[in-house]
Amino acid sequence: MKILLTAINAKYIHSNLAVYSLQAYAEAHGHKIDRAEYTINNQLDDILEKIYRQKPDVLLFSCYIWNVEYVRELAAEFHKLRPEVPIWVGGPEASFETERFLKENPAITGIMMGEGERTLTELCTYFEQYKQETQLLTENSENVQKGTEVAEAEHEKKSGSLAERNEELLGKIDGISYRRADGTVKIQPLRSLLPMDELPFCYANLKDFEHRIIYYESSRGCPFNCSYCLSSVDKKLRFRSLPLVYKELQFFIDAKVPQVKFVDRTFNCQHEHAMEIWKYIKEHDNGITNFHFEISADLLREDELELISDMRPGLIQLEIGVQSTNDVTIREIHRTMCLEKVYHAVNRVKAGGNIHQHLDLIAGLPFEDYQRFQQSFNDIYALHTQQLQLGFLKVLKGSYMYEHAAEYGLVYRTKPPYEVLASKWVSYDEMLEIRLVEEMLELHYNSGQFLTYLGVLEKQYDSAFQMFLDMGHYYRSNGYLDCNHNRVRRTEIVLDFAVSVDPERREAYQEALMFDLYRIEKSKSRPAWAQDLALEKKKTSRYLRAHGMEKKYCHLEHFYWLDAEGKYRKEGEPLWFLFDYETRNPLTNEAAITVITDAQMEGETA
Repeated sequence: MKILLTAINAKYIHSNLAVYSLQAYAEAHGHKIDRAEYTINNQLDDILEKIYRQKPDVLLFSCYIWNVEYVRELAAEFHKLRPEVPIWVGGPEASFETERFLKENPAITGIMMGEGERTLTELCTYFEQYKQETQLLTENSENVQKGTEVAEAEHEKKSGSLAERNEELLGKIDGISYRRADGTVKIQPLRSLLPMDELPFCYANLKDFEHRIIYYESSRGCPFNCSYCLSSVDKKLRFRSLPLVYKELQFFIDAKVPQVKFVDRTFNCQHEHAMEIWKYIKEHDNGITNFHFEISADLLREDELELISDMRPGLIQLEIGVQSTNDVTIREIHRTMCLEKVYHAVNRVKAGGNIHQHLDLIAGLPFEDYQRFQQSFNDIYALHTQQLQLGFLKVLKGSYMYEHAAEYGLVYRTKPPYEVLASKWVSYDEMLEIRLVEEMLELHYNSGQFLTYLGVLEKQYDSAFQMFLDMGHYYRSNGYLDCNHNRVRRTEIVLDFAVSVDPERREAYQEALMFDLYRIEKSKSRPAWAQDLALEKKKTSRYLRAHGMEKKYCHLEHFYWLDAEGKYRKEGEPLWFLFDYETRNPLTNEAAITVITDAQMEGETA
């Protein structure tokens, strides 16, 4: 019997831990499961053909906000071709309002609700048993003599008995919803949750994960009640035992995988658990593997801060959900957070210069109007971490926010990702302005390509939000939003914008943009206003030869308005910056920079 478990990921680099865990658990209990992975960027017809050619006896899909519409259509088309094949789904997009989901998708037979490892294993037993009984009935049907009313009646009786037997077997499985023969929907009770140590390790063969992110969980559940999040639904917090975690992490370390992303909802909610894992990672660092954690910054204790401050740059990275700095909003969304402790922890980690920090902010939350959201943005931006992710409230089925959407006046998209368009506090016009800020933030800050330039521009603004908004309006008014621009052209665009709001510092913006242009890679082209390199070529070539660097992958550039750290200054002697691309910052990947004075340059090249 062929049971095909299918994942449709958002991108090729992503992998689907859920389907690997389902497959590993079922196979550990004696069931064979085939797995197929695709992405939403694949053509639906191509996926349909590939699934059809595998000739599954049962087809299963994992449903999320990024793929559920795709799955609905794919299931409907496959059902036309193979109506006898049962199609089952699971995942957060199918686990809530299951009766409605099944009625809206007649091609789908049933749903696995919530945690699915044990549910799928029991379903596999049911599938195998049902297939055997169906085969016996088919063989009996072939032996029925045409025209023999008694034989046909007997066969029809057995068919009815099989349908009853089918529902009897399904009725013994918890954690599922399914369509009965009469078209009604039966919803079984949710099942009890598994101890984490009963889940088998599902990455024994890493061949399928080359150039892809590996996801790992050392715990399930979340102790918090954030009203917009489905993790708050699972209140039973469970941990994998540390000896087992050590063994599995060592497997990744020995294999030198580039990155392991922990999917624990709040990794540091249990201090001892987090501390021991961080100690192990630090002590067994292979110099290559990076570990990503989603944490609550205000829960970080002094010993944790001390430990991670002594880690190799790039060994770990932290994702921190702040979401809002408005106390009223934080209380309303049932979030437990002390902002002062968040600021302290983020700044302590930042001071170490060895940890990538990614802060999250959500627009559209209750009791945060347009003006107050700007304050939240400015508060978090002022921390100047490596990334600031500006997201938009998603009204997820099963969440507290979904149940209270009318109370909050939430207007949100009917189809995934269910993002809020407006609320009692923010109009659609204002939300469009926030989206414009988000686009500018991604292009110029989160990309890491214009940080020096932004450092100069920020001095012109009291509000970072307004700075990005003005930039977005400039892009829109000049028709730049709908065009793809290369790096040099975008450099020219943002210079024009800066000069339009601060014409007196043109030279400072030009130099900041030249610094940004060469920080990470040696640009093959230069903006129209940049100094001609040929004018200084003899001098720079002599300097490189004098230091044995003529064949080194590097670049020399002359600056007048930037100091030794690449920051804007009003006065000072001119400096040369040597960008060394063969030696890089392990955290930012920026070239190592040597600062050379004019006197040093003249002395070496005289």
